[in-house]
Amino acid sequence: MRNGEHCDVVYVRVTDGADRRHLLAAPAGATLRDVLVAAGLSPHTRLTGRLNCGGRGLCGTCGVRIDEGPDAEHWHDTLAERWGYPRLSCQVRLDADAEIRLAEKIVWGRRKRE
Repeated sequence: MRNGEHCDVVYVRVTDGADRRHLLAAPAGATLRDVLVAAGLSPHTRLTGRLNCGGRGLCGTCGVRIDEGPDAEHWHDTLAERWGYPRLSCQVRLDADAEIRLAEKIVWGRRKRE
């Protein structure tokens, strides 16, 4: 939200694995994972792009670093931030502008570089 007003569109600044920057417009309330996948900036690796839980928060393969944006709503996200682990993009609802980095620590294989 900007200046206390409700926004229908939020903006997400993304730094990908090759340090390229992207600006995405998304509907407020969308999940970060859905926005990234729709923009061709999947948080998954080549392997986990096919083998994942579909955004249910079960597999841990869609992690991203959130530099600016929504606060952690779940206890597991709060602990992940405290210990330096990425947040699950499928569990992040975009209600304000955000700045994120695709996670450099990959649990399930290497990120596909384009």
